[in-house]
Order: sequence, then structure tokens, then C-alpha cells
Amino acid sequence: MGNRPAELAELLESVAKQEGPPVEVVVVGNGAPLPDLPEVPGGLRTVELPENLGIPGGRNAGVEAFGADGREVDAVLFLDDDGLLPGTDTARLCREAFTADQELGIISFRIADPETGETQRRHVPRLRAADPMRSSRVTTFLGGASAVRTKVLAQVGGLPGDFFYAHEETDLAWRALDGGWGIEYRADMVLHHPTTSPSRHAVYHRMVARNRVWLARRNLPLPLIPVYLGVWVLLTLARRPSGQALKAWLGGFKEGWTTSSGPRRAMRWRTVWRMARLGRPPVI
Repeated sequence: MGNRPAELAELLESVAKQEGPPVEVVVVGNGAPLPDLPEVPGGLRTVELPENLGIPGGRNAGVEAFGADGREVDAVLFLDDDGLLPGTDTARLCREAFTADQELGIISFRIADPETGETQRRHVPRLRAADPMRSSRVTTFLGGASAVRTKVLAQVGGLPGDFFYAHEETDLAWRALDGGWGIEYRADMVLHHPTTSPSRHAVYHRMVARNRVWLARRNLPLPLIPVYLGVWVLLTLARRPSGQALKAWLGGFKEGWTTSSGPRRAMRWRTVWRMARLGRPPVI
């Protein structure tokens, strides 16, 4: 969004230092003009969107830019502009992982605070999140610190642009799992990112609730929709949000039911069972 020029320059510098073939870079200005950008060995192209399309819309625009000249790209890294790759081996590790496992579709990096080295529990994409140093197969991923095989996007489609913010990665992850792809959380692939709270965004509570309903309506078998949403209503109330936050959440929950959720492609029951075996059935 053009408000972190120093952080963006540092991120691009960390990408330029990656081992192996140079990494091609697309920087998307999401409804904002881009600052002057440094050169990178793999080449840098820019996209300036006339309006803010939100997180999924911006990332989709970046993916489309890679195909603008007809070249094939095997995988795309999604990196938020306030992040940084502290290691020089992340791109190499991604290439090796995708080469070794042809069914691996998405890799989720470990996000660590640059000052403390700690990983927030919410940044470990599984229920058993006490040990962020343990890599494992998972059922979702962290959108701003990830790598996605382009074959996945070609098969199941991109991120849901209408979501704008919140749960867009889970929507793509569920479609990828239903398409037979695997998702892996890799603790050895690290993105430095300052510790923050997601509720810093003014739209957080409304969009979290609205998109949760959309996620269920788009992807879950009909019997699981009330179970999944009922669990999240109880969890939300158990967290005792403020009156203002709860009002925004309830408004978003209602909006999720009264507005279009987009195309419905319910996952197969064998995908539900697969997710359960991975430790997170799609009711939590």
C-alpha cells in the first residue's frame, strides 16, 4: 500500500540474496503508487492497481503479472512488504521441497519476530501449535509467508478476491486439499515479521465473521456448515470480545448469510476425513 518503503527495500534485498537461480519479483501497489525500487538480479516488474483490491486481489494480480509475457513459472512466493527473509536458503529449500514431492502444493513458512525470534501461536497453522519448531503437514497456510505451486492455482483457481481480508488462504487451502494436493508447514523456512495483533485492522471483526460464513458456504458439505459455524460462535463468545467488537462480529456474521459467497464447490467427504487425519477436521 506504499506506506513501508524502507521495509519493502529490505525485503527485496533479502530476496536478491537467495541462493540458486535469481528470483523474479513482482511488486504490487494495491491502490497506491509504488516508491522507487532497487534492482534485483532476477528482474523486477511492477503492477499499480487503481484501487485497493484487498489481500487476495493484490496477490492474484501479482500471479497474473508473471504470466503476462507467456513464461511459465513453477511456483510463486507470497511475501508481505513488512517481512524479510533472514536466511539465504529459503528459495532453494522451496525448489528442493517441490521437486522431491510432486504432490506438495503449498508451503507455509514459520513467521518469527526479528527481535525476539518468537513465533506467535496464531502463526502456526495447526491446532497443536505449542511447538512452532516442528514441521508438519497442515490444512491451511500463512498467506504472507508462503510458496504455492502454480499448478495448484491453475487447477483450483486463485485466492477469493471478494474476501478482501481474512480466511482467503484457508479457502484456497481447502480447495487444494480437495484437489489432491498437500500443504506443509516448514519451521526451517523463516520470514521475519514484527509481532502484531490482527485486530489492529479496523475491518478485522466484521470480515473475520463474514468470511468465516462465506468459507463454510463455499466449501463444506451441507451437514458440516452449522457445526463449523456453531463451533466458531462459541469460541468467539468464549474469548469475551468487547461490546463494539462483538457488534461488528455479529454484523459480519449476518452479512455472510445475506450476501453472495461466490461459487460453491463442496469438498468431498474423503477430503473431510483426510483433514481429520491431519489433526484438523473442518469443524474447528
